[in-house]
Parts: sequence; structure tokens; C-alpha cells
Amino acid sequence: MAGELLCEVEEADKEKVNRIKKVAKSEALMTRMAETFKALGDKTRCKIIYVLSKEESCVCDIAEALGITKFVASQHLRILRNLRLVKYRKVGKRVFYTLDDEHISNLIEEGIRHVEEDI
Repeated sequence: MAGELLCEVEEADKEKVNRIKKVAKSEALMTRMAETFKALGDKTRCKIIYVLSKEESCVCDIAEALGITKFVASQHLRILRNLRLVKYRKVGKRVFYTLDDEHISNLIEEGIRHVEEDI
């Protein structure tokens, strides 16, 4: 069966290869994208991103809504913040999180639509 998935020719289409190389993105960009998708590969972080796509929330609200501790929520939010997927603002003793930009919201919504097609 594995053989069915391989080309039966030995030579690549050089014109196509050149077109692909012209549109290829940098290694640094692809590494960053892979890190982003790796972070989103965690179910809890996906839940947090989804919650934040609906409304700004503080760590306490996120933790209680998801049934996790504030410590766990904070650890996940730190990872998301380091990748610039979420941002925060402090108001008094509370820390409120939102998505960093609309791209993240679009990404999560597209992911949900893709998965819902199979359910």
C-alpha cells in the first residue's frame, strides 16, 4: 500500500520545483508557524483561545469556566502570550486577556469549521 503513494517516476518537474522555491517562506517564519500550531495542539490552550475569541476574560474567569486551577490557566496563558497569540492588561488586582489580533480569532474559527464538517 505504501508504494501506491509514491511517484513511479524518478525525476521532479524542474519548472514546478522552481515555482515552489520562489514562493517558499523563510525557515524562521516556518519555525514560528510550527511553534504556533504546536501551542494550539493542546486542548486546554485551544479552549482558552476559543473563550478569548468570544470575550475578554480574567485568569480567574478562564480557570473556573474551564475547570482548571488559576495556576494551570496562567501557565497556558504564558505560553500563548510568549507566542503573541494573546495579550493582557492589568486592572487593579485582575489581569484580563484578549486575543492578540484578529488573525488568531480567524484561525480558531476556521479550525472549528473544519472539524465541525466531520462531526
